[in-house]
Amino acid sequence: MTEPSRSLLSQQLTLVVGSARDGWRVLRHKGPGKITFWFIALLVGIAAGFAALLFRKGIYGLQTMLYGTDDVQHLHSFLIGLEWYWIVIIPTVGGLVSGLILHHFTRDARARSVADVIEGAALHEGRVETRAGLASALASMVTLGTGGSSGREGPVVHLAAVISTWINRRINADGITGRDLLGCAVAAGVSASFNAPIAGALFALEVVLRHFAVHAFAPIVIASVAGTVINRLEFGGVTEFKLPVMGDLQFYVELPAFLLLGLTCGLVAVVLMRAVFWADNIGNYIQSRTKLPRYIRPMAAGALLGGIALWFPHIIGVGYETTSLALTGELVFHEVVIFAVLKVVAVAITLGGRMGGGIFSPSLMVGALVGLAFGLIATGFFPNVSGSTSLYALAGMGAVAAAVLGAPISTTLIVFELTGDWQTGLAVMVAVSLSTALASNLVDRSFFLTQIERRGIHLAAGPQAYLLAMFTASKTMRAPEHPRAADETTCWEMIGDGLYIDGATTLETAIPMFENSGALFLPVVRLSADAAPPELLGALFHVDALRAYNRALAATAAEEHS
Repeated sequence: MTEPSRSLLSQQLTLVVGSARDGWRVLRHKGPGKITFWFIALLVGIAAGFAALLFRKGIYGLQTMLYGTDDVQHLHSFLIGLEWYWIVIIPTVGGLVSGLILHHFTRDARARSVADVIEGAALHEGRVETRAGLASALASMVTLGTGGSSGREGPVVHLAAVISTWINRRINADGITGRDLLGCAVAAGVSASFNAPIAGALFALEVVLRHFAVHAFAPIVIASVAGTVINRLEFGGVTEFKLPVMGDLQFYVELPAFLLLGLTCGLVAVVLMRAVFWADNIGNYIQSRTKLPRYIRPMAAGALLGGIALWFPHIIGVGYETTSLALTGELVFHEVVIFAVLKVVAVAITLGGRMGGGIFSPSLMVGALVGLAFGLIATGFFPNVSGSTSLYALAGMGAVAAAVLGAPISTTLIVFELTGDWQTGLAVMVAVSLSTALASNLVDRSFFLTQIERRGIHLAAGPQAYLLAMFTASKTMRAPEHPRAADETTCWEMIGDGLYIDGATTLETAIPMFENSGALFLPVVRLSADAAPPELLGALFHVDALRAYNRALAATAAEEHS
């Protein structure tokens, strides 16, 4: 090659490198354009799809290694012939390992799940905890691989959110971009986990972002399809459950039965959710009274699960085998009732014991069992005008899951995509709508939003309630050097009268103080741990607090309608 050719090649290479650097600089400081963002969404979808696939493979690998079965989809059948001590030891040790992971890598020894992703979308610009999230995914994999009675969708959703958080920080994404990218990751994770691209996209919009803004739809669909492709490259286009051929629904006669089924499933969903919260409260009480190490709690939960599984191995693991038996009508009435009750108990022990995992798959199993029980009764009383019991199981599966997740649209679609049956839509939709309407009035909208409410964050009430908690007094106040700062003498007089707020106090607390006192401003102080007097930081004016709140409401409304 001649010297001029080398020089030209060197110039072109320098130009390409310089353009790449300029592009990265613009991406970091000004955010991605629409086309660039769609490409990023595709990459996030692929990454989240592989994460979901590896998580699922990890669970299967652990179950195969520890239980010695070749078919993890029929785990409970294999357990019947296993030595009793292994049935107890494996979940006990699994609980201990999960507890140690969460103890060392999270601040509160609690596995992160969908509720934390919803909170990250609403309050933290689409970011979640990365270190705790990775630890939670590992702990949940161990839990499910050793027989924990929970689901895999919660850890997958949070793991996908960890991926989007890492990218958000690299590109310095703003709040809207960060939330959209979070929605892309969640959609891909759900789609790859369940081979359900439509439901995955709608789940991200309905449950995580909690709006259906047009600007978010295209990238989320792109990511969801990418996640589905990853799943189908490994598992093909098969559905999770195979249904028998069902008879036609007797619309005019049988439809009232599905209305009643919906109400029944709504009550069952509330029982399931409250059982988990009750178990969590009991676990907190015992832990505080006994002062046991935090990692003992999931170990004890694992031992309880193992004890129950000695007689009822159906509670072990995700429970797809039992769900399939219910959907095909291969269980008798007393088995259905016992399995449903014990599954609720097992899920409460697993999640209340802080072992990790999600609640969606268990709600599918409980719903299928409740639906089958209802169908056996209905078809027994009216055999001449009733359809298949499997149809009731399918509708019950969707109804309980929708009420638990607070997601009637995406749950209805995911039931269709899991089963491949789109001909029974009316029955499922009727049951889902009534169960969701009933359950949402008995809890804070859903299982996830109730979890967040228990932490003192009011997401269920809407942005008008939780946005105030995003602003602290120290960030909204006027400092002493501000041109229109409050009079310092007046501030100290108010402090002497006990009318002041700490700098870390949020507007959620400050606004009622303005309304009760009638003051135009409140002194903002820093309180010391000892008996030292407070340090005056500035003053929070009522008009500034309202202005910040109004801007946040306007920004939220603009995002949701863009």
